[in-house]
Amino acid sequence: MNQAPLTVLIVEDDPHVLLGCQQALALEDIACEGVGSAEEALQRIGDDFAGIVVSDIRLPGIDGLELLSRLKARDNSLPVVLITGHGDIDMAVGAMRNGAYDFMEKPFAPERLVEVVRRALEQRGLSREVFALRRQLAEQSTLEGRIIGRSPAMQNLRDLIANVADTSANVLIEGETGTGKELVARCLHDFSRRQGQPFVALNCGGLPENLFESEIFGHEANAFTGAGKRRIGKIEHANGGTLFLDEVESMPINLQIKLLRVLQERTLERLGSNQSIPVDCRVIAATKSDLDALGQSGQFRSDLYYRLNVVTLELPPLRERREDILQLFEHFLQLSSLRFDREIPQLDSQTLSRLMAHDWPGNVRELRNVAERFALGLPAFKKAGASASQGLGFSEAVEAFERNLLSDALQRTGGNLSQASQELGMAKTTLFDKVKKYGLG
Repeated sequence: MNQAPLTVLIVEDDPHVLLGCQQALALEDIACEGVGSAEEALQRIGDDFAGIVVSDIRLPGIDGLELLSRLKARDNSLPVVLITGHGDIDMAVGAMRNGAYDFMEKPFAPERLVEVVRRALEQRGLSREVFALRRQLAEQSTLEGRIIGRSPAMQNLRDLIANVADTSANVLIEGETGTGKELVARCLHDFSRRQGQPFVALNCGGLPENLFESEIFGHEANAFTGAGKRRIGKIEHANGGTLFLDEVESMPINLQIKLLRVLQERTLERLGSNQSIPVDCRVIAATKSDLDALGQSGQFRSDLYYRLNVVTLELPPLRERREDILQLFEHFLQLSSLRFDREIPQLDSQTLSRLMAHDWPGNVRELRNVAERFALGLPAFKKAGASASQGLGFSEAVEAFERNLLSDALQRTGGNLSQASQELGMAKTTLFDKVKKYGLG
């Protein structure tokens, strides 16, 4: 996470003491500034101040205690270190009860100043990271904060979601395992007028066939052996909201017929009942298979397929949008560090090279797992199955990323340089040179 560099603002009206503090910190490569009054400090410190304050208690005009009070009112997480003179110890202890980070009694050794400042800067850095992470979590209320990626494919996906979310149209989401199909389904629900109603998810591949019908349509008491009481099915529970059918290609053929009838008539009957129950739920289905092809081979009902895919959203695999890898990794790394209460680790060149060149068969789900391991201080990639990118330097990793990016764009455009250059936002002559450089022509 990129943040403004931390600095130390020293508030001291004695120019000799001020100079000594600045020199001691400068020798330790700690950025610092100095002002001679609390009034100057208050003008210097804005809402976005990145650093800590070291202030003498006895100052002309506003004193250090009043400065402490005003600064803590602005930003309670801002560490303020107080400098006290002889006889001010009781006053300083009282100030610490009111939020001061620490105090130093004059005269103090430069090593004491450096020690206190380093600890305060470390706390400040951690608190700012937590604040930034929490702000990022809050930003997940926006579509851009939830569907992450700068690639054209993801920008187009966000536009489509925004366009169809607040409609009643059924949606079919296509994509490989781990590409985020349920996340997209939840966004379609959360950004619609149905957001206050239930979002009901059912994995069609996770239920045995003999329980599937009861699970989705519900049943009356004694409808079959073991049905001791009435059960409300998933469709009925989703009334007014959204029904998400994941791995819909796994739904048994005989139940596909019943689901089609519900979608057409907007009513259902529980098992063991003849009563028609009106239902109003939006259906979002997800699949990792080609339902059209399955329909032609008789493995999926074509009429249900046409009913489900009023709107089709295609989620590209991660290997086809490599320009999003680092942004996604950083996002998951920040979330994982916050969840595990760990400091965000620095991304080393070896890990970067592995991220860029890996094929990501598990897509975004796999990337998140790698980020979680890295946040815990574990090797991001397990030794088993190491990719060919291991050992690449930074420049090689960037070249591998660029080569894959260009190759994917050329594949999508059928080798059309004009279309590929427009899609990549790159001059055609530059693209031609790079295609030649990497032997992609």
